[in-house]
Amino acid sequence: MSIIASLKGLTKVYGHAGSAILVHALRGVDIEFTAGEAVAICGASGSGKSTLMNIIGCLDRPTGGRYFLGDDDVAQLDDDALSAIRGERIGFVFQNFNLIQQLNVLQNLEVPLFYQGVSPHARRERSLELVELVGLADRALHRPNELSGGQQQRVAIARALINDPLLILADEPTGNLDTATGEVILKIFDDLRTQGKTVIMVTHETHVADRCDRIIILSDGLVVSDQRQTPRTPTAAATS
Repeated sequence: MSIIASLKGLTKVYGHAGSAILVHALRGVDIEFTAGEAVAICGASGSGKSTLMNIIGCLDRPTGGRYFLGDDDVAQLDDDALSAIRGERIGFVFQNFNLIQQLNVLQNLEVPLFYQGVSPHARRERSLELVELVGLADRALHRPNELSGGQQQRVAIARALINDPLLILADEPTGNLDTATGEVILKIFDDLRTQGKTVIMVTHETHVADRCDRIIILSDGLVVSDQRQTPRTPTAAATS
């Protein structure tokens, strides 16, 4: 399988102005991600999960080490280049959805393409395609406050897919949802993996991690476990 992202000796140190205290959030992380896999990143609070995801998502820079996304060492890119990478190669799914309340579903999906200079017609065509994919064609003109939590998360997933990204990053994607609605969301991620998308999730929920091909556990900024597994869906679990 092709490697699409690679972290080599990644470190992140935070310091506070006027203080000699340093926080070592990442202490030399080596991870490779391959096309078409779903990866769960787990660990206790303060283990480095969020810092790692922010660096993978080009929202933050490492203090040391290298991060290759495709052929680019993104740790060496300037802010404009990092912004372009985020817009073109990475899709984000946030726990709190982060939808724009004043816009309807289609308009929310079109925002990333607007900033990439995509024509209005192409933006609308792509957005219509994705609301159909996540089963919200009948809600396309509704605003977020007219949708359930699960429907808003489906909009967030569609928005993450709008630029056909290399990586889809999801932060606790079912954390604010009930069990039945969370299952709908996890099924969408299952389907995306089947279609060859690479999905990386931060989660503290065992049943979410069990759906992934691989579980990476962080502790004190270090990878303490990186294990592959056979994903366990509810159907597979019931028949195993």
